[in-house]
Amino acid sequence: MRVLETEEDAKGDGRPCYHARMDLKHCVLESDCVKKDGMRPQECLRRAHELLPNECVQFKNLLTNCKRSLIDNRRRFRGRIE
Repeated sequence: MRVLETEEDAKGDGRPCYHARMDLKHCVLESDCVKKDGMRPQECLRRAHELLPNECVQFKNLLTNCKRSLIDNRRRFRGRIE
């Protein structure tokens, strides 16, 4: 998990699911798939269960659930997942 270094990092850019997106991005960029194997992050995400650590797979699921909550009408009343 990354550390929020500045106040801007803590706020995000205002887009929905910002923190989930950034956590996934940093996890994938720090993975062996990108660093050692030299693959593009997009390729690693396509084969996430094979190539990425479990933590990155969980971040991917978190981002998917967050995006899903944006279009789910029942969640409009409950609030979106951050």
